[in-house]
Amino acid sequence: MRTYFTTILLFLAVQLHAQDTLRLSIKQADSLFLQNNLEILAEKYQIDIAKSIEIQDKLWNNPTFGVEISAYNPSRGFLDVGNKGQKAFTIQQLITRAGKRNKQVALDVESTRKSEYQFFDLIRTLKFDLRQIFFESYYLEQTIALYDTQIASLNTTVSAFDKEYNRKNISLKEVVRLKALLFQLTNDRADILFELHDNQRDLRTLLNADRPVKSIVDSADVRRYQLNQYNAEALKAKAMESRADLKVSQSEVKQAELNYTLQKALAVPNIQLGAVYDQASNYVNNYVGISATMDLPFFNRNQGNIKAAKSNISYFKTVETAKANSINNQVEAALQKVNVAEEAYQGVESQFSDQFQLLSKGVYDNFQKRNITLLEFIDFIETYNESIKEFNRLQADRIKVYEELNFVVGEELFN
Repeated sequence: MRTYFTTILLFLAVQLHAQDTLRLSIKQADSLFLQNNLEILAEKYQIDIAKSIEIQDKLWNNPTFGVEISAYNPSRGFLDVGNKGQKAFTIQQLITRAGKRNKQVALDVESTRKSEYQFFDLIRTLKFDLRQIFFESYYLEQTIALYDTQIASLNTTVSAFDKEYNRKNISLKEVVRLKALLFQLTNDRADILFELHDNQRDLRTLLNADRPVKSIVDSADVRRYQLNQYNAEALKAKAMESRADLKVSQSEVKQAELNYTLQKALAVPNIQLGAVYDQASNYVNNYVGISATMDLPFFNRNQGNIKAAKSNISYFKTVETAKANSINNQVEAALQKVNVAEEAYQGVESQFSDQFQLLSKGVYDNFQKRNITLLEFIDFIETYNESIKEFNRLQADRIKVYEELNFVVGEELFN
C-alpha cells in the first residue's frame, strides 16, 4: 500500500513539474522573444529618443523679451514708470543663416535611421543566441535521456551482480568495475546537466520567462536546414543588402557627410534682429528703434570643426569598407562550416541511433546471461554512450552552423 501511495505521489510531482515547464517550438520561442526580451524593449526607447531630438531641432528659437524700468528717481521717488517716468522694452529674435536648422534636422533624421538599424542588429544578434541555445538544449536533453536509461539499466545490473557476489557466484572485482562504470556515467551526466542549466539560464533571460523552458523540436524543424539553391556569391550579395550592422556603418558615413555640411554652415554668422521702445532715456521721448547684430568672422570661422568633420568622412568610409570585407569573409567561412557539418551529418547512417539502441538492449541481456565478458560489456557501454553523445552534438552543431549562416547573411534563409 505504501509503495502504491508513493508511486502516485511521484506521478503527481512529475505532472506538476511538466505543467510548470514552458514547452516551446522554435517559432513560439521566436515570437515570445520578440515580445518579451528586455534588451529589445530597452533599445526601442533609443529610437524614441532619436525621434524626440528630431522634433526638438525642428523648432524655431524663441524670441527674447526684455523690460527696463526706473528703479529710483530723486525727484519722483521709486518705480517712476508713469507717463513722465521711464521704462523701456526690447524684443529680439535669432535668425539662423545658411540653412543650419534644416541641416541639423537632416543629421537628426539620419541619426534616427542609425538607431533603427542598431535595433534590428540587436534583434539579429540575440535571435542567433536564442536559436543556438534552443537547439543545443534540445539535443543535450536527448543525451540526458540516454544517460538516464543507461544508469537505470546499469543500476539493475549492479543490484543483480551484488546478489550474485553475496552468493559467491562472481568475484568482487567484477562488481567494483561495474560500480566504477556507474559512477563514471553519473559524473558524465552531471557535466551535461551543468551545461544544460547554463543554457536554461540564458534561455530564460532571452525570453524573460519565469518558468523553465523545454525545447520542442520535430523532424520538420531539422529538415528545413538545407542549402539548396544558395551559393557563395548570392549569399554575399544578400548580406550586403541585409546586414543591419553594415547599414549602421553606411549611416555613419552619411552622418559624417551631413555633419561636414553642417559645420561649414556654422561658419556663417547668425543674425539677431530686434526692436526697442524707450520712453524717456533716449535722444527723444517714446523712442522706437530696430536693431541687428551678428558676429564678425575674423578669427573663428569654425576651421577646426570643419577639418575634423572632413576627416570623419574618410574614417567612417574606411570603417564601412572594412565591415563589408569582414562580412564577405564571414559568409565564406560560415558556408564552409555548413558544408563540413553537412558532410559529417550525411556520413552517419539515418538508422545509426536506432541500431545502437537495439544492440544495447541485446548487450545487457547477453551480459547478464554471461554470454559476453565484463570487458566487452564495459567497452560497448562506453563506446555506445560516447557515440550517441557525439551524434547528438553533431546534430546540434549542424543546426548551429546553419543559424550562423543566417546570422552572417542577415536573413532568414531556411523557413
